Amino acid sequence: MTGKEMKVVAIHAGLECGIIGEKYPGMEMASIGPDMWDVHTPDEKVNIPSVGRFWELLKGILAKV
Repeated sequence: MTGKEMKVVAIHAGLECGIIGEKYPGMEMASIGPDMWDVHTPDEKVNIPSVGRFWELLKGILAKV
């Protein structure tokens, strides 16, 4: 959808995936979102262009469901 190859990386995020995964072992899941830094701090930042790309990706995924 974006014209770019997907990258699978491990980052310190996706708390919800951990909580849900604990209740449903073996469930496949992914945590997706815009590019953000210093989340949940007074210095929290988001890359504005990445929000638009994420929105288009999410709409495309939901259209296929």
